[in-house]
Amino acid sequence: MNPNIQNRQIHGQNIVACVWDFDKTLIPGYMQKPLFEHFNVDENVFWSEVNQLPELYAARGMNVSSDTIYLNHLLSYVKNGPMRGLTNQQLEEMGSAIKFYPGLPDFFLELSEIAKHAEFSDYDFKLEHYIISTGISKIILGSEIAPYVDGIFACEFIESPLPPNFMSQTEFSLPLDLEISQVGKTVDNTIKTRCIFEINKGTNKNTSIDVNSFIPHEDRRIPIEQMIYIADGPSDVPVFTVVKQMGGKTYAVYNPENEKEFAQTCDLVERSRVHNNGPADYRKNSPTSIWMKQKTKEILRTMVKKRADQLRERTGKPPQHIQDNIVDGETFNSKQETFWK
Repeated sequence: MNPNIQNRQIHGQNIVACVWDFDKTLIPGYMQKPLFEHFNVDENVFWSEVNQLPELYAARGMNVSSDTIYLNHLLSYVKNGPMRGLTNQQLEEMGSAIKFYPGLPDFFLELSEIAKHAEFSDYDFKLEHYIISTGISKIILGSEIAPYVDGIFACEFIESPLPPNFMSQTEFSLPLDLEISQVGKTVDNTIKTRCIFEINKGTNKNTSIDVNSFIPHEDRRIPIEQMIYIADGPSDVPVFTVVKQMGGKTYAVYNPENEKEFAQTCDLVERSRVHNNGPADYRKNSPTSIWMKQKTKEILRTMVKKRADQLRERTGKPPQHIQDNIVDGETFNSKQETFWK
């Protein structure tokens, strides 16, 4: 039997995962920009209001998440008129207006092709891309990069909430004019770490697996040491820390035209939060492109070695010929290797 075929039969964990933040990582600004432009809402005013909300609500004795309170404020804009009639379909359509950093989305495909290089062609390796964002899932889904992504973890809105006592009703009336009215799912900078473990354990691919279930390391779909996490700044420190401490690779990007962002990523390197930093430029031969390709190959080579080591461990040493030696008139076998050990 071809040993490489035997490898595929015995071992899984054949995937490298590139996990991406979105805003200021894949795009220069925030994904909601087309939304504000569509409704003629001043983007700076909106975010200024959002930044004040945690303190204002705290003064009223309420604690809110600074990462996701913008979702509620967005719903206030819908309910009170400036964004009246906003639907999930519109959000997805607005995603097509998003402009990505240079080299994207082609770079996603370029990275995925590395697993098919001649060096790894005898193995069933592949690379998957995931986006974990505090932004809006539907906008990402409608963007140019969506076809290159294997999974999106982001916030969701509900348009038609189910009413009280809905279990006793046989029919539900839908409003004539749909619009988003409730937050269905939130992803903040702490929940991002949960998303990493969903990818790690494979709950995103098999819903029968609970992310809180104990799963031995060898049975997890994508070991964290086979992940690369790419994001832009201090808000991603929880994920940077988890991925780096558990053997994965971490990389911080910055807008080449923004000195403050450059300084932030340098600080992350100096404090050992990330392995390296570089410009959010994904064109061929850019520093970020080169680093990502090198680390992808490095992980794949480690996977090859791991397979070879595990194969030797499981199959034992190969059988050898028995050689009889005579010492002091006694005959003994110097090699006692057998097939069945």
